[in-house]
Amino acid sequence: MSYTHLTPSERGQLHALYREGKSQTYMADCLGRHRSTISRELRRNGRGNRYNAPRAQRQYHQRREWCRPAQKQTHRMLWRYVIDKLIEGWPPEAIAGRLPLEFLDDATMRISYETIYRTLYSDKRCHYLIKYLPQARPKRRKRGQGKTSRGPSIPNRVGIEQRPAIVEERSRFGDWEGDTIVGAGQQGYLVTLVDRTSRLLVCRKVDTKHADLVAQTVIHALEEMPISWVKTITFDNGSEFAGHEKMAEALPTSIYFAAPYSSYQRGTNENTNGLIRRYLPKGTPFGGLTDQQVRQIEEDLNNRPRKILGYQTPYEVFLKQREEHRVALRA
Repeated sequence: MSYTHLTPSERGQLHALYREGKSQTYMADCLGRHRSTISRELRRNGRGNRYNAPRAQRQYHQRREWCRPAQKQTHRMLWRYVIDKLIEGWPPEAIAGRLPLEFLDDATMRISYETIYRTLYSDKRCHYLIKYLPQARPKRRKRGQGKTSRGPSIPNRVGIEQRPAIVEERSRFGDWEGDTIVGAGQQGYLVTLVDRTSRLLVCRKVDTKHADLVAQTVIHALEEMPISWVKTITFDNGSEFAGHEKMAEALPTSIYFAAPYSSYQRGTNENTNGLIRRYLPKGTPFGGLTDQQVRQIEEDLNNRPRKILGYQTPYEVFLKQREEHRVALRA
């Protein structure tokens, strides 16, 4: 049987039963409803330890109005925020999740990411915004699987099976994943490093994938980090990381390699590379790419809210943890 919303009469009965101190199970039986329906109604439309049927009905109608895409678009401040963030490259889920943090006391500044997607695809006036989505397709569809990595022979390679178990838990900062992105025609490369816990990105351009150059680039990129933020690095099996022993000694850190054809073991890095590809689509040569442009991409992604971080940005998480570390050292 399909779900139907509570009626004003049912809310009146619920009000009376609630005042009598009846249990949620008892109220559900009286109304012929599931207990979760009663629990949800009290949570959404109650106020502390009180429940008032007329007020609950008003809140219900208000919520119904605000969940409609057309109504959302008439709220100019909200829709302006959505459009601005879409153009900046934020995905709808990040926009929806960030709103409660930036507009804590304004309940009208709320929208679900599904409403954003539905509006963009159903309202012709908004079709121009589709190109800013993570997957700018004429129709929505599930994301495909990522690429797999290859596994050439690397001298003194240490496999991921020897990596400390704590790295898998993501309970600390300083465990990095690394990879390279290839420009069209092998005209330039990007070395990407992502912290597994904060999702902080460090990205540098190199002209070749020569192992010595890549090793030196990784060293320069991470040596500026606090020493507590460079504990391990997990690379794919590209020959450009053959200089791993040089990196391990200079930083110093422990370096591991994912299993061949197991890119999921570096899922954070793979996902971030996909975000970078939104700025530099496949088929883009990196030869003319400047260091300033690369740093701008890095800055944009590090200041983008992430659902996994409670809609904080990687940079916010990094600064907070660094400050906590400094306080601990002074104590």
